[in-house]
Amino acid sequence: MEKFVPTYELYGENAGSKPEFWLHCETIPSRSSLHHWEIKLHRHESFFQILYISAGSGDAIFGGERHRIIPNTVITVPPRLSHGFRFSRDIDGLVITVLASHLKAPPGDRSPLGQWLANPHLTVLEMNDPDAAHAAQTLLRLGAEFATRSSGRMDLLEAYVTIALQLTMRLSGSAAGESGNENVRRMEQLNGLIQQHLRTHRPAAFYAAELGISPTHLNRIVKAATGLGAHEMIAQRLADEAKRELVFTFGSAQEISYRLGFADPAYFSRFFLKQTGQTPRAWRMAERAKLGM
Repeated sequence: MEKFVPTYELYGENAGSKPEFWLHCETIPSRSSLHHWEIKLHRHESFFQILYISAGSGDAIFGGERHRIIPNTVITVPPRLSHGFRFSRDIDGLVITVLASHLKAPPGDRSPLGQWLANPHLTVLEMNDPDAAHAAQTLLRLGAEFATRSSGRMDLLEAYVTIALQLTMRLSGSAAGESGNENVRRMEQLNGLIQQHLRTHRPAAFYAAELGISPTHLNRIVKAATGLGAHEMIAQRLADEAKRELVFTFGSAQEISYRLGFADPAYFSRFFLKQTGQTPRAWRMAERAKLGM
C-alpha cells in the first residue's frame, strides 16, 4: 500500500481549495526551523516550487530518490510530485511557490521549457558563469521585490520567475541537444516577432514571410512545439496579453481593447469570450477574486 503523502499549498498549511495568491516567497530557514530542519514528504496540487540554496547543505527527496544539496543550487519541483527536504542548521536561501498555471510555460506543455518544468531538477550554479550568476541574482532580486509594495511589483515578479527558470534550464544541460535544432531556433524567433507585432494583429502568413518559410511549414513547426496551429497560437498570445492587462492594470475593457490594437471594443469582447469562455469583465472579477486583489 502506498504511504499517505499529504497535499499542501504551503508546507504545513491547508488553505482551502482556492489559492489566494499566485506567488509566495520566503526564506528557507523561516519555515524549516519550525519543523526541526526537516520538511517531510508532501506534494502541492497546483503549485510549482523553486528553491535557491545560497548556503548550507542537506538532502532533497523526490519520491524514493535522495539527492545531495550543496550551496548555489537551484531546485525545481513540479506540481503533484512527492518531495521532502532535510537541511543543515546553517541552511540559507529562498523558497518560491508559484501557481503553475501562471508560469509562462506550464509544466508539461509542449514547449522546451514546459517539458523541462514537468520533472524535478537540481541545478548547481557555477558562479564564474555569467548566466549562473545572473540566475542567482535574479532569484535574490525576486525575494527582495516580493517583500516590497512598490509600483510594477507584479510585472517584475513575473519577469524574474521567467528569467530565472529559462536560465536554469539552459544551465541544467537538459536543453543542450535542442540548442542546435532549427525548429527550436525558429520558434524562438517567432516568439520574438509575435511579441514585437502583437498589437498590430499580423496574420500567420506575415510571420512565415519574416522567417523565410511557407505558412504550411510554419504551421507544422508551431504544431509540433505547442500542439496549436500558428493562427491559434498567435490568438492565444493576444488573449494572454489581454489577461495580464485585465488583472494588473485598472483600465476599462474598452481602454485595454484599444491598447491591444482592437478598433472595436465589441470585437475585443467577442474575441476574448471565444478564447476564454468569459467576457473580459467576468474574467477580471473571477481572477482578481482568486488572487485576493
